[in-house]
Amino acid sequence: MDIRRALPADLPAVAAIYAREAREGHATFDLEGRPTAQWEERLAATGTGDHFLVAEHDGGVAGYATSSPFRPKPAYRHTRESTVYVAPGHQGAGIGRALYDALLAHLADDGVHLVVAAVALPNPASLALHRACGFEDVGTMREVGRKHDRWIDVAWLQRVLG
Repeated sequence: MDIRRALPADLPAVAAIYAREAREGHATFDLEGRPTAQWEERLAATGTGDHFLVAEHDGGVAGYATSSPFRPKPAYRHTRESTVYVAPGHQGAGIGRALYDALLAHLADDGVHLVVAAVALPNPASLALHRACGFEDVGTMREVGRKHDRWIDVAWLQRVLG
């Protein structure tokens, strides 16, 4: 497995991982995949703390991780929000952990102070991954989203890097 910066050629695979979760899962509150232009914009982001990594396994993209601004206001500039998705068939193989280890190292090198993550519930595997990577639970928003005919809670986690 190779963890590396995402390339334009990776975007169709990344988009497919995300679109499947949007349609069938609840880890994202999107109901459909994102247009290619949004993935290209994410790839082009070069601000401090902007990262887009992929896990390449057997010649294909097995997962990806991103970091982006938490909120647009200047006082939040040292806080980033992280996201990790692992493709079906690759979960439980350490790909999420490898992606997070690389992403958190990049963020620490950038001088980021705090990383936050939102986990739609239930998702015991994602909660376990975040906790194993040093994230702490900070609260749960009850019934904050509705998808697949049910209300979904979101747990917020954070990790101080600095």
